[in-house]
This record gives sequence, structure tokens and C-alpha cells, in this order.
Amino acid sequence: MISYDPKDLLTPDLHNYLLSAVAPRPIAFASTIDEDGNPNLSPFSFFNVFSANPPILIFSPARRVRNNTTKHTLENVELVKEVVINVVNYDIVQQMSLSSTEYPESVNEFKKAGLTMLKSDKVQPFRVAESPIQLECKVNEIIKLGTEGGAGNLVICEVVKLHMKDEILDENGKINQVALDLVARAGGSYYSRAKDGFFEIPKPLSTLGIGVDKLPDSVRKSSILSGNDLGILGNLAAFPNEMEIAAFIAITDNKSDYSQEEKIVHQRAKRLIETGNAEQALLLLLAKERTK
Repeated sequence: MISYDPKDLLTPDLHNYLLSAVAPRPIAFASTIDEDGNPNLSPFSFFNVFSANPPILIFSPARRVRNNTTKHTLENVELVKEVVINVVNYDIVQQMSLSSTEYPESVNEFKKAGLTMLKSDKVQPFRVAESPIQLECKVNEIIKLGTEGGAGNLVICEVVKLHMKDEILDENGKINQVALDLVARAGGSYYSRAKDGFFEIPKPLSTLGIGVDKLPDSVRKSSILSGNDLGILGNLAAFPNEMEIAAFIAITDNKSDYSQEEKIVHQRAKRLIETGNAEQALLLLLAKERTK
């Protein structure tokens, strides 16, 4: 057995060991606003429930390990002491992952991830309409655990209103865990789905994804493509330029794919996304748009 004193490890290495050792962890999809009312949405896996009376949740936006800066979520709850904790199920896991990209402060992650802002009843931050359970909270206290990179900040939240979708409740009004289909975070690029075990989502940290908001209306509103499909497309690093789209259209072998009715083209794109060919799927969808 190998053993370490935490003080002998570099912070990034200790951080990685801890994230892999303490897993899977539930995900707090935290919606906040700044003093000017601008929304922010970001996931945190340092999160759990700690009391039922009063109903207390705690999540921790840690200081960034690489440069010791703080996250917009922490800055927001320090100024506007309210937050909505949205749970993450499998249906929105790719959009949640996309929202974790570190976009500039002025960017609305709801729009980037293709998620719907839903007005809250008792707090100012918006709920995620697609989340099956949304918990409106007031922030009672923030406890800073340190000042160096990797230090946590415990945001102690009291639930003031709970929203649950009908489809995740059983005949007795209790939560059906199978229907809820939650996902949890593990180490590296791993997530855990209660029904199926571990799966991977590449970390969207090295580049800024193009965002779901950059996709054509017909793609964003597709009856075939799921939220996860859109999240994968939105996490692509670059939008094809006109020359790339024209070159795709010019290849005779591609014509049979994009010249069919929109529903069939979207089905073909969905299969490409599912087999790891998101770039090709986006070209196919854009070719369809250009040749309507």
C-alpha cells in the first residue's frame, strides 16, 4: 500500500486523489445572479444535504487550483444571498457539463447550454426548467476554509421552496429514484448514473464550447435531437466556416444524407453524435440548413 502525508503532495495531485476517492458525489447545479440581475449557472460536486429541520444544503465553490481565483457563483452569493440548487439527471448531463466551461462573466450559461430560465417564487435566481427537482434557497452563511488554490467555501443554504416534476413521483407522491435518474460526479472525466454505473464526459475546460445558442433554430428546436445531443454539439470547440460547409456539400457522397427531409437528416445526425462523430453531425445539419 502506498501512503502519503497530504502536505507532501502538490495541490493538483491531492485534489485529483480526493475527487477519485470520494465518489460518486451528487451535483448541485447552482443558479445565482449578480447585483445587476445577470444570471449565472454552474455545477458543483462538493455538495450534499445536512439537515431536514431546518432544511439545509451545503455546496462548496472551491478556489481554482491553477491560479487561486474565485468563481462567479461564489462572488454572486456573497452579494446576493440567494441560490437555486437544481438536481442533475441523465437527460441534462451534457448541457450541465457544457455550462461548467469558464465563459466570461457577461455570458449567460443558461443560453450557452440551451437550458430554460424559469422564474422562482421566493428567490431572485432562476430555476432550470429542465431539472426534475429545483430547490429555492436563501444563503445563511458562507464559511471560507482557506485562502490558497483549492480551498473550499462552504455555502450553507436553507431551502425555502421545493419544486418536483410529476413524472418523478410515484402513486404515493414519493420520489421514484429510478424515474429521477440522477447522475453523480467521480474523478477525472467520470460520472455515475444510478441505473447503469460509470460513464465518461470529456472535461470542457481547455477550450470554450461554441454553445447551444450558436446552433440554428431548427436544430435547437429539433424533435429528434435531445438536450444531451445539443450539449455535445454546443461543446465543440469551433463552428464550421463557410468553406468547410461548402466542401461538405460539394462531396457527392454526402448529398444523400443532407438532401432528405429534415426529420431523417436529424435522425442521421443523432446517430453520428451517439457514435462520437459530433463534428460530422454538425456539418450535416448545417448542410441541410444551407440547401433548404
